[in-house]
Amino acid sequence: MNDLLNLHEPARLSAILAETKALGFDMPSEPLTGALLRALAASKPSGHFLELGSGTGIATAWILDGMDAGSRLTSLDNNAILTECVKRHLGADSRLTLVCADGDVFLPTLSGQRFDFIFADTWPGKYHLLDETLALLKPGGLFVIDDMLPQANWPAGHPENVVRLIAKLEELPHFKVVKLSWASGIIIATKTA
Repeated sequence: MNDLLNLHEPARLSAILAETKALGFDMPSEPLTGALLRALAASKPSGHFLELGSGTGIATAWILDGMDAGSRLTSLDNNAILTECVKRHLGADSRLTLVCADGDVFLPTLSGQRFDFIFADTWPGKYHLLDETLALLKPGGLFVIDDMLPQANWPAGHPENVVRLIAKLEELPHFKVVKLSWASGIIIATKTA
């Protein structure tokens, strides 16, 4: 089986990838991660989705491709240049709300809201404010993170952050967790209560 064959990439993805390269953005989501995000998104009809760290919109495109017409995605990034890239390529999709803000400031404003699916691809919601982010999930909701396998662009000391995060996720009450040593290293946690 070739898991990179016939991925059926989202329509806008090639243009996003070209701009990602032109911008020199070196933290894009992998195609396998995108395909998984799309499949998981499709499991949440009329879902309420949250993406933390939209970057140039690569994962955003995959998530949108899996969502149905009744679903909504809020995607956050703190970089205005990257947010403008997402807006150029995906901003016409009425299911998408783009937010350019500091995640540490924005996440607390979501208190009381509930999401069916959270993809955390940045520090806020993943390495800090994790408990607050997990509290935003509905029962049956999915928390997805990637980049859990060593990456060339990790800063010094980051492997220890990853080890601590994985250990914390493994001990969460009311979550079922699976760790996939595949693509960039993915963890999926499903909230049970």
